[in-house]
Amino acid sequence: MINDTKINIRAEQPTDAESVFRIHYEAFGEREEESKMAERVRTSEGYIPELSLIATEGDGSLIGHALFSKAEVVDEDLRYEVIVLAPIAVKPSHQKQGIGGALIREGLRLAAKHGNSHVFLIGHPSYYPKFGFEPARPHGFDLKQFEVPNEVFMVNILCQNSGIKGELRYPQAFFD
Repeated sequence: MINDTKINIRAEQPTDAESVFRIHYEAFGEREEESKMAERVRTSEGYIPELSLIATEGDGSLIGHALFSKAEVVDEDLRYEVIVLAPIAVKPSHQKQGIGGALIREGLRLAAKHGNSHVFLIGHPSYYPKFGFEPARPHGFDLKQFEVPNEVFMVNILCQNSGIKGELRYPQAFFD
């Protein structure tokens, strides 16, 4: 539940780019990596405008951002389009109020509405399971681009009968 805060969630607009950069910069300890990654994804083929979500306060000020974008799962000669969640950030002054969770829930709802079967992330193993994420490797997925423990490479399977398995590959925008 969001603590005494009236927030709205909407799709990012072009005029939000500077505020989005600042939100990630502040939330990640004044480092630019996540902010620059969001900028690269925004200009890539994997960007989905309706899945780049902004949380605003009642006065319209931006307080959070979650970026859901395209990636692929590769299984030999088969390629499947999937969604990855990264980055997600809430202004430090507004953290621990449910805003990040609201962004995640809305992003998952919209991803499912648009016919996506899987959303992947690398994240904290005690936070994301409450949104339906679980370790991905037991479901037949692998990740070779990042060396991470099994419990932080997670998937939310939106369509149980998809039959997808294979290696998750993040697009180049995550690495430049």
